[in-house]
Amino acid sequence: MNRRTAPGQEAGDTERGAARTARPRRLTARMKLTLTYALFVFGSGALSLIVVYLAMRFLPNYPLTAVNPQAAALATRPDILQALFTAAGVTLLLLALLGLGGGWLIAGRVLRPLQEITRAAGRAADGSLDHRIGLTGPRDEFTELSDTFDDMLARLQRSFEAQQRFAANASHELRTPLAVSRTMLDVAVADPDGQDYRQLVSRLSETNRRGIEITDALLELSALDHTPPATQRLDLADTARGAVDAVREEADARGVTLTTDIRPAPATGNDVLLRQLVVNLLHNAVRHNLPTDGTLTLTTGPDPARPGHALLTVANAGPLVAGAVDRLTEPFLRGGGRLAGPDPARRGHGLGLAIVASIVRAHHADLALTPNPEGGLTVRVSLPGPPPDDEGPSGRARPDGP
Repeated sequence: MNRRTAPGQEAGDTERGAARTARPRRLTARMKLTLTYALFVFGSGALSLIVVYLAMRFLPNYPLTAVNPQAAALATRPDILQALFTAAGVTLLLLALLGLGGGWLIAGRVLRPLQEITRAAGRAADGSLDHRIGLTGPRDEFTELSDTFDDMLARLQRSFEAQQRFAANASHELRTPLAVSRTMLDVAVADPDGQDYRQLVSRLSETNRRGIEITDALLELSALDHTPPATQRLDLADTARGAVDAVREEADARGVTLTTDIRPAPATGNDVLLRQLVVNLLHNAVRHNLPTDGTLTLTTGPDPARPGHALLTVANAGPLVAGAVDRLTEPFLRGGGRLAGPDPARRGHGLGLAIVASIVRAHHADLALTPNPEGGLTVRVSLPGPPPDDEGPSGRARPDGP
């Protein structure tokens, strides 16, 4: 996977590279561990020899003799200590060499997983996000770091691929109305006398409106992903009633039977955003319904699976949903693919469910899309309930009052 960088990003990478180059060079981690191991071995040997030396000081300071009087006298204490010093020097030198060599090998073996992680991080920095470390062996700090790094790479790869699809699809969607407008204007310029200018202006206005709608939706998606909304206590039932009133006329015009089971559902959220969430779900359910005798059901109430949460459910009839339903929340991805259907009345921008997913994330809620066995889709949104009675919308205790 090749990654394209903007000029500003390339300048930032150059500055970071220069900063790394200018950083003072120090001992490597392997060398530090080697010196630590060698110092530990050398210190342990030196301590042992010091203990032996101190014990030897208790020897008598006169020549020792054997039990047999005919045997020659043995060495005195100074002779023994001199021999001990000589042996200790040789021993400490061997321990130092052993500590350096063994420490170098042990440090290299211990740090080998870290080197693999470093190489993977370097490949990721160069734009290759499909590489995985896959470190094997018993679970320890390095395998946990490797698994975490692999998970991060997988999320980055999914996010980068989604961003690429989003950029390509957004460019296509925004280019289409501009290309259509240019074609109509070129035809009008080539044959100005044979044009129905009333129809031309109407078509240009419709094309311009579509471009504005796409731009507004893109700006809204960007705002939802970067700005946390202000939340308050609300009843999801009231929000749902307002959304149903806004969509009922379109449902009646398309012959979709709209059924509601709206029960109190206390929740915490932004009323404006949640109303748009419900409207988007209802519009999506109406426009992707059966051509005739379509059905749509909306319910609200407490979430039986998650006590303290409010549940909104929107289910509609329609064609069988093929493929992974999780991808339906990607921008510009419609139920039949990325391209819009041939029916202008049912044509959308492919941003409705993407905006719904962004609103759900902004509210720290849960979104579940389930294809119905007989066709259509069931969408469930579980919202956090209100805080305890002694707390306000922001979670702070309410002041005492009348």
